[in-house]
Amino acid sequence: MKDEGPEIRTCDVSLIGAGPGDPGLITVRGLERLREADVVIYDALSDPSLLQEVSPEAILIDAGKRAKDHTLTQDEINALLVEHAEAGRFVVRLKGGDPYLFGRGGEEAIYLAERGLVCEVLPGVTSGLAAPALAGIPATFRGMSSSVTLLTGHETPEKSSTQLDYAALAGMVRSGGTLCVYMGVGRMAGIMAALVSHGVSGETPAALVQWGAMPRQRSVRGTVATLERRVSEAGLGSPAIIVIGSVAGLDEPALGWFTGRPLFGQRVLVTRTRAQASSLSSALRALGAEVVEAATIRIRPNEDRAMLDRVVSAVGSYDWLAVTSVNAVESLRVVMDRVGLDARSLAGVRVAAVGAATAGSLRERLGVRADVLPDEAHGGALATVMLEASEGSGRALLWRADIGGATLPGLLRDSGWTVEDVPAYFTEPVERLEEGVVEALAGGGVDWVTFTSSSTARNLVSCLERAGAGMGSARRVSIGPVTSRTLDELGYPADVEATEASVAGLVRAMVASASG
Repeated sequence: MKDEGPEIRTCDVSLIGAGPGDPGLITVRGLERLREADVVIYDALSDPSLLQEVSPEAILIDAGKRAKDHTLTQDEINALLVEHAEAGRFVVRLKGGDPYLFGRGGEEAIYLAERGLVCEVLPGVTSGLAAPALAGIPATFRGMSSSVTLLTGHETPEKSSTQLDYAALAGMVRSGGTLCVYMGVGRMAGIMAALVSHGVSGETPAALVQWGAMPRQRSVRGTVATLERRVSEAGLGSPAIIVIGSVAGLDEPALGWFTGRPLFGQRVLVTRTRAQASSLSSALRALGAEVVEAATIRIRPNEDRAMLDRVVSAVGSYDWLAVTSVNAVESLRVVMDRVGLDARSLAGVRVAAVGAATAGSLRERLGVRADVLPDEAHGGALATVMLEASEGSGRALLWRADIGGATLPGLLRDSGWTVEDVPAYFTEPVERLEEGVVEALAGGGVDWVTFTSSSTARNLVSCLERAGAGMGSARRVSIGPVTSRTLDELGYPADVEATEASVAGLVRAMVASASG
């Protein structure tokens, strides 16, 4: 047996830039370190879903660091970094944007080094470049701008002690450079006046991008003379980046891909178990949606290991194995691994999957291809294709959730089959939804609610009824006819139904509806 030896760490603290807002814009190395962390001390992140990547055993500490509202002071943060690192824990300090750009990351790295602790720094994508880029404004452009300056607008231009040389900044703009101003919304008038006083034309293009790299991103364009008024009229504010220079006048449709995605700006409530939500949430985010995850059920494994091990050890004696969910596939993988079996044990067994997602999981997790797959993802359709593919009666193992309906085993038994119906895992409804979900639905703050099973529909409605609330104006999208019938029974008919009962089919149905 290979001796892997003790864990080797190259640092005590990893100072990571989380990027400008979209959780997908963190670096690969940053994400790896985040998953390894024993302690994560994080600032106010634009999208806190990054924290779902952290180990459940890790300690999470909110350091706040919002403008004028710090949960912890810098001295307290420094002390926490040292305390946990000296206790032998691997600490991640997670900051928005880049840790060395207006983030006091350099101070923290020096503080740790002075105390003999090794701190690595993993740069992040900074909002000063990302926000304009995703609003269709490149910081530099051949023949138009060949330099860019990043500066803070936090200092009042009228201060005699300001560290910013507005004469030099104005010269950069006049020579074709681009200024990207952080934290400058409240001082925009003074900044523009200072530039104009040093020779910048009031007709110079200027823009403001709010909530850059997020589904709620908005932008306004104008000139040095008109931008403040246009921002006020549009109701935009912080957090935002101000762009000053000729590139802010570029108006190329090809550069506006970010806001042109089919679900951009749509707020979608995903009702799945927390473990299941990632694939659907990722697909929706890639299409521009803002995702709110609301777990309505939790998965609990079947603790009767002896029974599960006995059944799986004899899996080769069955004619058919029917698997009815991605969770069931994962449960089967765990038990097979525990009893020392792999895909070879299924060599003489025909495998049925309830839908495309389950069939895909069988391939990825077990290396097994389903022999039959129904057109509709429900028990009755699965029983039909199994019976059609068999010449006579058979012996079937059903590996599924405890709440699996009676249709699948009933149809098989009525046809003379011997059926072993195994509850591979148990589903339990949550008592209440995460904070803010009920209010968002009731207040019209959600555009879509997704339903991937009848149980998610029942459990969401149950939680809402306990809270005395409903779904407001949100459109309801169902993964298939069985879930749609449940929604009808609950008094919340589906507005959109997927033609293919899978996550991909559900997303396609939403896009088609939104585009139509």
